[in-house]
Amino acid sequence: MTIAFISDIHGNFEALKAVLAEIDRMRVSEIVCVGDVVGYYSQVNECCEELRRRGVQSVLGNHDWYLGYGGYCTRSKSVNECLAYQRKVITSDNLDWLKTFRVHMQVGNAQIVHGGWEDPIDEYLRAPTAEYFERLQGQVFVSGHTHVQSLHRFGERTYCNPGSVGQPRDGDPRAAFATFDGKTFALHRVEYNMQRVFDLMEAAGFNDYYYGGLKTGANRLRRLEE
Repeated sequence: MTIAFISDIHGNFEALKAVLAEIDRMRVSEIVCVGDVVGYYSQVNECCEELRRRGVQSVLGNHDWYLGYGGYCTRSKSVNECLAYQRKVITSDNLDWLKTFRVHMQVGNAQIVHGGWEDPIDEYLRAPTAEYFERLQGQVFVSGHTHVQSLHRFGERTYCNPGSVGQPRDGDPRAAFATFDGKTFALHRVEYNMQRVFDLMEAAGFNDYYYGGLKTGANRLRRLEE
């Protein structure tokens, strides 16, 4: 059975629709979310409701935690400004759904967290190593959080970051996801209607600063100290 892994959707429903359409075209029936359904962009309800409709399970991402449990980001003003908007618009049903997310999940032989195995919600595995995974039990590992799509093999162990659906940060603006057939991962990218995201963000009161990075797949965040 093939599984599609999606991650870091961040309220970008246009990107999510394009990814799900491609997954449907590939006839992949099981989808697992690696966290951060919400955050950044304006269509948090649409993203939650589509995944709920499909019965997609998700692990808890840091943005899911911020919104679901009333937390804030210690790193970025931009994140907190977007969260303030999302708190005003998210429905109670979708907020309750975020609170059902588990910190860790196992699907088949794949171990799944949002961040890393030292901090499942907020660890950045930017440069995974064989030594890191030698300390863990299992052979297949999946996490997101960095928004950088990658695939690494360390002997008998495999690590995959499916990349970000809604906010890629690896220089490729196309929405990212991965598929896994129980033995082998494949990495995928799809184009989507970015202008629709820009228009909706502008209508919600946000300017190009908050969404301009989508155009190039770059990271544009304002630090708290700025």
